Amino acid sequence: YTWWAQRRGFLRNTLNAGRCDVVMGIPADVERALTTEPYYRSTYVMVYPAGAGYAPGSLDDPVLRRLRIGVHLIGDDGINPPPVHELSERGITDNVVGYPIYGDYREPNPPARLIEAAATGEVDLAIAWGPVGSYFAARQDRPMRVVPLQGDRLPFAFSIAMGVRKNDTALRDRLQAALERHRREVQGLLAAYRIPQGGQDA
Repeated sequence: YTWWAQRRGFLRNTLNAGRCDVVMGIPADVERALTTEPYYRSTYVMVYPAGAGYAPGSLDDPVLRRLRIGVHLIGDDGINPPPVHELSERGITDNVVGYPIYGDYREPNPPARLIEAAATGEVDLAIAWGPVGSYFAARQDRPMRVVPLQGDRLPFAFSIAMGVRKNDTALRDRLQAALERHRREVQGLLAAYRIPQGGQDA
């Protein structure tokens, strides 16, 4: 295994630099790799404490205007998650708190800080990519609710695959065959890690 921060230049510095042969967990429609068929599809979620006294089901719920909302920030160039843009379109900005998704790599699991903030009351509610939000929600000291979201203008749901170098059709086909043979085990792993599955495009 090779570890590399999943930020700008990720595929250039890993797969296409020869540091690895396969990248797991990338969008199925990524242009810089040859991908398998998706092995799951997930969406963004809201995460908040169970029994908190509020239970929003969508970004249009009026309660969001008075809650402190934590979100992951990707960078300083406007490339932020779709829910951040949709909150802004609704005029929900003053009560939004940003948490860098990359964080401090000297600490374990930087993306978990956002979900921990929702569990401790630092924010009232977190919005995160489903696999991140659901996984870390299950590891908090208090029960957390995880509510899948659907976007109005931007896609919130993405199909996830494995990727290889563009010319490595043989390896892609071997991976695809393995995914098909082990479909039940893969689904079991997704369930064990509480990956929310499904979701619709805007």
